[in-house]
Amino acid sequence: MTTNHLILDFSHVYCDENIPKNTGIHWLDCSEIEECDLYCSRQAEEKIREKIKLYGIHGIHFLDSGNYHYVTEIMTSQIQKEFQLVVFDHHTDMQKPMIEHMTSCGDWAEKVLETNPWLQQLILIGPQAKDIEQLYRENDGLMNRKEISEKLLTFSAEEIRAGEDKNKISKIKKNLPVYISIDKDILDKQYTETNWSQGNMSLPMLERLLSHFLENGNILGIDICGECQQGIPLPEYLQAEELNEETNQKLFEFLSHYIS
Repeated sequence: MTTNHLILDFSHVYCDENIPKNTGIHWLDCSEIEECDLYCSRQAEEKIREKIKLYGIHGIHFLDSGNYHYVTEIMTSQIQKEFQLVVFDHHTDMQKPMIEHMTSCGDWAEKVLETNPWLQQLILIGPQAKDIEQLYRENDGLMNRKEISEKLLTFSAEEIRAGEDKNKISKIKKNLPVYISIDKDILDKQYTETNWSQGNMSLPMLERLLSHFLENGNILGIDICGECQQGIPLPEYLQAEELNEETNQKLFEFLSHYIS
C-alpha cells in the first residue's frame, strides 16, 4: 500500500503557514472547485474524489478548515473492506441535512453511518455530552434507528475529563483496519485557533488517545482539519496561523511514526 501525504488546499490557508511543498507531501490545489465551502455539491464532490483517487487514502491528509471536514466521507468511501472510523471532534457532525443532495461539514458523519456498507463502527470522541444526547432524542434522534445506533460509540468531553470513559473501552471493536479523522477544534485555544467553537483538550491528551488506535498498526489513513477564520485582522490572523502551523507540524511528526 503506497503512502501519500496530501494537502488539500481549498482556501490557501496552508500557504500562510509555510508548510513545505516537498518532503513527500503532495499539494492538491482545490481552490478552483466551486460549491464546496461548508456544503459540497455532487459536482464538487466528484472533482475532489478525482483529485484524491490519483493518490489513494493511505497517508496523512490536511483538509483545510473545518468547513471541509466532509472530505472524510469522500476519503472513506474509497475503502472496500470492513473498517472502523475514529473521529476526534468538538462537534458530532451528525446534524440533520439542511440542503438535500448536498453533504456538509455538519452532517457528513451521519452520511457515513447511513450509507457506507463497509463501516463496522464509528467512534466519536470529544463532543459535549449535551450534543451527544441530541442524537438520542426520543422522537427524531438519529440513534433511534437500531441498525445505526449499534455502529456508533461515543466518548464525550466530560467523560474523558472525569475518567469515566474507561467502562466503554471494552466496546471498541478489535482487529479492524482503522481510518482516523481529527478536527483540531477538539483542542484548547492554547494549541490551535479554528473557525468553529472549540473544546479544551490538550495536545498531549489527544496524542495519548490517538495512540490507543495507532498502536493497532493497521491504519488505512488519517486526516486533519481545523484552521483559523479568514478575514480577521492581519495581526490576529498571523498569530493564529503561527499557532496552527506549530500544532500541524507536531501532529504530522507524531502521526508519521505510525503510518508508512
